Amino acid sequence: MPPPSIEFKRRLRWADADAAGRLHFPRIFEIIEEAESDLLRGLDWPHDMRHRSYDFPRVHLECRFLRIIELDAAFTLRLTVGKLGRTSIRYDYQVFDAEGHLSIEGTMTVVVLHDGKPTEIPPALRTALGG
Repeated sequence: MPPPSIEFKRRLRWADADAAGRLHFPRIFEIIEEAESDLLRGLDWPHDMRHRSYDFPRVHLECRFLRIIELDAAFTLRLTVGKLGRTSIRYDYQVFDAEGHLSIEGTMTVVVLHDGKPTEIPPALRTALGG
């Protein structure tokens, strides 16, 4: 079975563009976090569960820009569970322009904390993430 993933389509909003009308570099990370939230929500791991006892801080981010995404341009983001460690989750992401060309790619790794300390990925979440 393929690893869990989510794909959503949107347009580059004014708030996500720089003065030149292109995707502003740090905004891609907010879009990726939105996709992560949607993915976890779809796996029945809602925010209220996360905030009760677990946290998922970002410990590593990589981003490679291959093509420009301009203001109001349509794009598709795909976020996939790339690798499950003992206490970490690596997500792989790709952003495609309206013609389907790969525009951005990278990874985001989060560590699982319980009461502020690294802990093993909870069994139910590990199973939901394909592990």
